[in-house]
Amino acid sequence: MNKLTTKPLYRLTFSAVMVALSVALSYFKISTGGFGGSIDFVMIPLFIVCFIEGPLYGVAAGAVFGLIKCIIGGGISWGLPSILLDYVLAYAAIGVAGFFRKKSLVVIGLSTLLGCFARFVIHFISGVTIYAITTAETISGVTTSNAWLYSVIYNGLYMLPNTVIAVVLMVALTPILKRIEKM
Repeated sequence: MNKLTTKPLYRLTFSAVMVALSVALSYFKISTGGFGGSIDFVMIPLFIVCFIEGPLYGVAAGAVFGLIKCIIGGGISWGLPSILLDYVLAYAAIGVAGFFRKKSLVVIGLSTLLGCFARFVIHFISGVTIYAITTAETISGVTTSNAWLYSVIYNGLYMLPNTVIAVVLMVALTPILKRIEKM
């Protein structure tokens, strides 16, 4: 086989394996929120795709993972807007980290932070639009009818720990990412 046909196949296969790893990791949660949102390691393989294969593969891997997570996790009940925002677009947004692929600790850390922030923004938008009806709920002892505040608190409670986990692990994995990319 020539390199033009094997490289895309390798990239697609690598991305698929990382999506499968994210799906497997989605069953091991550190903590789970009341209506959804969990603290876990699912973003790590997706960030690896971003940093090895770039933003296009990172966005695609995130979108595919989000759709699979929606299907196996029962996220279809809120309808198409929720499927798109909470699953497909939220995890696809992680792919923006792939635009900054320089393998230094600082760039990897900041890129991971950017990918997590992009995911948070999509979840926040979903919270103030789709889930605004739940704003009278109590979150961690705080009851609010303000959809914006509710969305920040609710999504922040699981995204902040996920962000810390992702940044720490991706910075720690930077030497390994450099080796993988050389293969």
